[in-house]
Amino acid sequence: AMIRAAAEDRLAEGAILDVGCGVGAYLSALRVHSPHVFGVEIEGEYAREAATRGHVVQALGERLPFAENCFDLVLSHEVIEHVSDDRACVAEMVRVLKPGGRLVLFCPNRWYPFETHGHYWRGVYHFGNTPLINYLPDPLRNRLVPHARAYTVAGLRRLLQGLPVHVVAHTRIYPGYDNLVRRWPALGRVVRWLSYRLERTPLRLLGLSHFLVVEKTAR
Repeated sequence: AMIRAAAEDRLAEGAILDVGCGVGAYLSALRVHSPHVFGVEIEGEYAREAATRGHVVQALGERLPFAENCFDLVLSHEVIEHVSDDRACVAEMVRVLKPGGRLVLFCPNRWYPFETHGHYWRGVYHFGNTPLINYLPDPLRNRLVPHARAYTVAGLRRLLQGLPVHVVAHTRIYPGYDNLVRRWPALGRVVRWLSYRLERTPLRLLGLSHFLVVEKTAR
């Protein structure tokens, strides 16, 4: 629903690109709205599975194999924190957008109380949600979590600096607690309801992810 609202009329028959599409879950959903859905995925096994759901190319987000100004909508869901060069990846997504096209970006919020990508300690990886790591100074935080970034508002501004875009919408969102809803439906629905209410309060600053929508301007 958030993606549909952000896209406005760009979904209907528009050219859509999902950068870091994984196994193609979004491709299937987006093909309901348009036959012109493309995905980019660097992991070969994921790309092959995603190719059953749409037009998929195995490529880096920092070097998208598409011409300038060819997509009405570009989606990237929790991807830029993993790429080698996040600034180059965002610049590429903007490059392939048509003027007036929109980039819908989800990425981790630095102020969420848990680091969801696990962490390293003395060379050993520890899986799971680790509390408060993202509140540490950058050098220490990045030593513990070298494999994933988390973003402040200032960090997002730096990613967009100098690019031909303007911000349409930005907020922070809480998780949907899908696993909790599946295991304990009644409890899960209550927790989800509470989290959605928090998104309407100042406590959204502690949300799991940034939800950012930018529109490409004519240059």
